[in-house]
Amino acid sequence: MIKIGCCGYPVNRKRYQDAFSLIELNSTFYGYPKLPTVIRWREEAGEGFEFTVKAHQDISHKHRLKFDHAREPFERMKEICRTLNAKMLLVQTAASFKPDSINEAETFFGKINRQGLTLVWETRGPLWEKIDIREKLRAVLERLDVTHVTDPFKVMPVYTGQTAYFRLHGLGERMYYYQYTNEELRKLYDLVKPLDIADRNVYVFFNNLSMFDDAKRFLSFIKHSCFPLLTGAKGLDSVRVMVSKAKFPTTNSALIRKSGWRLTELEDGRQVKLEELLKDLPQRTYRSVDELLKDLTQTVEDTR
Repeated sequence: MIKIGCCGYPVNRKRYQDAFSLIELNSTFYGYPKLPTVIRWREEAGEGFEFTVKAHQDISHKHRLKFDHAREPFERMKEICRTLNAKMLLVQTAASFKPDSINEAETFFGKINRQGLTLVWETRGPLWEKIDIREKLRAVLERLDVTHVTDPFKVMPVYTGQTAYFRLHGLGERMYYYQYTNEELRKLYDLVKPLDIADRNVYVFFNNLSMFDDAKRFLSFIKHSCFPLLTGAKGLDSVRVMVSKAKFPTTNSALIRKSGWRLTELEDGRQVKLEELLKDLPQRTYRSVDELLKDLTQTVEDTR
């Protein structure tokens, strides 16, 4: 089964839980919530809602997987997981945690008392993507049964076990500032679908600024083999929905900085970044949405 959710709540809990049955709880990376709070989260979510949990930075960043120091915060995280009925704990090491520290990781994952908890590890940084390092990492993770967490658009995991776990951070120049096109979401499905085999669950978590909408669109594609409109409209009407959230007066360069990475849908169904429509407009101050759309009319026509 392919399960879909977001890394943290991008909208209020009620709205999110109406749309999804899965969340990666991220607030636990920054602080240890009190157990009464965790109990309330579990009760409010409902029986069919699933949590995965991101391990506190004490484990991954402060103690850098040194077993003697990381054991106590790990026990605290395990208690949170038990309270949430969470089966998986994500450990995300810092980009400064290089492959030469893999022995520390091997000791930590090998000695820690999991008590049935599935551990998944997100390595970060290009050094982990070298062929020889990937083979060494695969051997360690397979021996310890720890799932390798990756962004499938960048690199596939070296080991998954019974659980495949993906985190998508966007493909733009600025991390997180990204919205996936329909074609990219189709490619995502092609990448993860082969791992959806008997007795294995595939978890796909979006972690970009448009994560809520992108995750909903991906879920719709898996369920219905089609995508909803990005904004519920096409062409200039789609642009209107996008820019109506901006504070006017504003300039086109300011709109590009703030929202240029977002997608708009043209009449023929093509999706383009808002920046592509705004970049050729004259540098001026727009007093209203209608004033901006008037200048954009010809630009949209030219893209057909």
